Amino acid sequence: MFARDRLDLKLTRLERKLDLIMKHLGIPDPTPPTDWADIDDLIRRGKLVHAIKRYRDQNQEASLVDAKDAVEDRARQLG
Repeated sequence: MFARDRLDLKLTRLERKLDLIMKHLGIPDPTPPTDWADIDDLIRRGKLVHAIKRYRDQNQEASLVDAKDAVEDRARQLG
């Protein structure tokens, strides 16, 4: 458990540093923004599996767990 937390913290710090380097060098973020409109509609209709699939279609580098977590977080935000 603690090893996973430390790894997550290190990964977060590394991502933040890379973001700063990219910003300093003027390199745009290569990750396309997520279009939440369709995903939000699927969440509101209770179709979470379809929402997760739509998320993965838009974010092909995302694992199934990452997509599930992102959609569940979004569902909580929507209420």
